[in-house]
This record gives sequence, C-alpha cells and structure tokens, in this order.
Amino acid sequence: MARAQIVWYRRDLRVRDHPALHEAVASGAPVVPVFAVDPALTDGPAASGPRAAFLAASLADLDDALRERGARLIVRHGDPVDVLPALAREVDAAVVRWTADAAPFGRRRDERVRAALEGAGIDAVADPGQYVVDPTAVETQNGTPYTVFGPFRRRWEDAGRGPIHDAPQRIDPTADVGGEALPTAKDLGQTKDRPDVSDPIAAGGETEGLAAARRWLDSPIAHYADRHDRLAGGTSELSPHLRWGTISSRWLEARARRLSGEGPLAFVRQLAWRDFFAHVYRHHPEDRHREHQARYRDLAWEDDPEGLDAWQTGQTGFPLVDAGMRQLATTGWIHNRARMVVGSFLTKDLHVDWRHGERHFLRWLLDGEPVQNDGNWQWIASVGVDPKPYFQRLFNPTRQQQRFDPDGEYVRRWVPELERVPDKLLAEPWRMSDEQQQAAACVIGKDYPDRIVDHAEQREVAAARYREAGES
Repeated sequence: MARAQIVWYRRDLRVRDHPALHEAVASGAPVVPVFAVDPALTDGPAASGPRAAFLAASLADLDDALRERGARLIVRHGDPVDVLPALAREVDAAVVRWTADAAPFGRRRDERVRAALEGAGIDAVADPGQYVVDPTAVETQNGTPYTVFGPFRRRWEDAGRGPIHDAPQRIDPTADVGGEALPTAKDLGQTKDRPDVSDPIAAGGETEGLAAARRWLDSPIAHYADRHDRLAGGTSELSPHLRWGTISSRWLEARARRLSGEGPLAFVRQLAWRDFFAHVYRHHPEDRHREHQARYRDLAWEDDPEGLDAWQTGQTGFPLVDAGMRQLATTGWIHNRARMVVGSFLTKDLHVDWRHGERHFLRWLLDGEPVQNDGNWQWIASVGVDPKPYFQRLFNPTRQQQRFDPDGEYVRRWVPELERVPDKLLAEPWRMSDEQQQAAACVIGKDYPDRIVDHAEQREVAAARYREAGES
C-alpha cells in the first residue's frame, strides 16, 4: 500500500474543490486530514471571538463531511512545526499537503513547517486553493508584480484557472490515528475579553457557505451592479465563507461567469480585488502594518483615545459612521460602503492612525484576515496601492448617507435612537431644533451624541497633513 498523505487544513475548510485533498485522494494512498490548534493564532494578536466561533462551527461541519466519506478530521494542539512531522512519523506519511497562503505570517509559518518536514525526509507540497488565480501567477510583461488594480485585473482575466474538483466520493483513512476532540470556540481563542457577536451575519461551515452562495447566485447577483453600494442590502455577504474557504473562490467565480448581465461581472470584479491584495502582499510582505507609499510613512497622526473610543462604540454623532460600527459589533461584518466611510472618518476626520482601525476590525470581523483587512485599510487611508489622490478618499459621511441610505433604512436599523427623526434631518440630526428633538424623542447630547467633530473643518486639516507629508 502507498504511504499515507496528510492534508493540513487551515483556511480551506471544505471538501469540494479542494486541490490538496483532491491530489491526496487521487494518489490512491490513505489520507489523514488534520487541523492543528496553533497557540500563535488562538492566543496571538489576531485572535478573535467571532472568528473562533465561526471556525469551530466550520471544523465540525468539515468533520461531518469527512466522516460521510470514510475519514475524519484529526485534531492536534501545538505548533505545526512540531505537530506535523510527529504525525507524519506516526502514520508513516510520505507527503504533507496544504493550501498555499499569501499572508506574511502564514508564509513564514509554512516555510518553517516545510523545513521541518523536509529535514525529516517528508515531502511538503503547497497547492493552490485560496484564490481564483495563484497570487504568483499574474505578473507584468517585465516579470514584476502589479501595484495598481486596473492593469492587474486585465492580466488576471487572461490568467489560467485550475480545474474545479468535485468532492471525493470516498476517502481511504489511516486506521488508529490518535486525535483530540474537535475544538470549541473557547479552545480557538474566544474569551471573556474576546467575546462572540450577538447576531453573526453568517454561520460557519461548508454546508452553510454553499447554501448561501447558491441563494446569491440564484437571483440577487443579477442586481449587484446596481445595488452593491446600497447600505440596506445588495451585497452577497459571502466574505466570511471566502475568508475561511468554506466555499471555493474558484468555484464561485466559475458559477458567476455562467450568468449574464452586469451584476455577475461586477461581482467577479470584487473577486479580482481579493486576489489583487493577495498578490500585493505576496510580493510586498513588508506592507503589513507599514504604508506601501513611502511618502506617507511620516504622516502626522493624532493620539485621541476619546475619539477612538467614540468611533469604536458607534457614538460619534454621525449616524452612518455609528450605524456601521454598531453593525460590526453586532454581526461581525460591515457593509463595504460603510467600511469605506468609517475608515475615512477615523483617519481623515479624527486623524487617528489607520492601524488602530485595522486592529479593531481584525478583532471583530468574521472575514477578518491580514491581507484583505490591511489592504483595505491602506486603501481608504490613501497610503496603499492606490493611484488616486488622497482627496478622493475624503468621504463626507453626511453625503454618503444621503446617497446610499436615502430612506434611512440602514441607519434606523442600527441607530434606533434616530427612528423618529425626520428623513430630511436624519443625516444631520444636530440640525434639529429643540422642538424637533422633543417630537422625535431624540435630544442631541442626551439620547444621541452631538457630532464630535465638524467634517468640513477636519477635511481641511487632513488635506494639509497629506500635502505636507507628500511634499516632504
């Protein structure tokens, strides 16, 4: 019998269209699926209560799917550098396979694991599977990486795609492999100080992910081009499943491309953005926590703990900003348009370092992962891979609300204090007269905070700071 092959699961928690699992099964060897509970992640700075709960549910669903096919998920606690060689010796494995990572931490970890395995005479193979296109497969004609999305996307459209694999019908397991119980959310980093959200936007697992994806592809995607900026709805809400690999981005792209119309094309463009940030960080790992644009690395930031706290808790007095931050704290997710507005407000109205926002999002987001989170924050702070000038990212929260939540459905859902405020004043409740405040049962400064800054004034301050940094 052929020697066993280990499939190391991380952020690819599915059995369908899983290249590493497919290759292991196709080899005809016994397959050992394993998940290592790594203390560097469960107890490290990126630990998250909401993601711990989503991960625990996803692992349970994965174990069910593997058991249906004759195998099961083996769980071990410890550093993968120690866990994987030990497991390989235990089961006499010839190969350990995993899905390649683009994040700086993941790549460093994987190289350490590779060195340990190869030092023990075990093959280490990183297969694709997290992205539509391998982040290393798209290059300029000169063989250099892209730092601008438009040209990247054009080359990305023409890049080769790997095949889409069905779930295996049967997985031959290795008998008598010791393992531990499936981890709970607590095992994965959820604590009193890192709690779950009360109403998560999505439940973990491939079963849930496929159901959500099929609902999206069945009809709503047709309206995506027209509705994706609509704050009260219009997006897929699939980002948690893409982040954890409970659905395959390659499968999702292929299914979307089968459909006609502008909606599916606009949605595929967002998948390209996801691949773009992976491409950037694959080639520029130093960008993690450091501005891509050198000219803005000395940008002046404010030390404003009160402003930061008001922003984090949704108490800024700007309804759209507060709605977005409360949605995040309640669901572990925030609408993309709201992400841009709250990010602009933190960095360009409060002048707080974007890294504070990035860390706060990483704590709460179900889809939080360094490559996408960091890339998005640098984009909105105008310090990343974005050729547009900073003043095109100075979002006015009042105008954004009037444009993308004109009927107030989104704001009133997340900021119920404003439920009875008249539509024409909902984006600027501080303009209500005393009589209007009484009639709306919303006294500014009592029932709802007064705005903590004047946007017009702070816009000028931000512009001056960016000009000064860019000219120095």
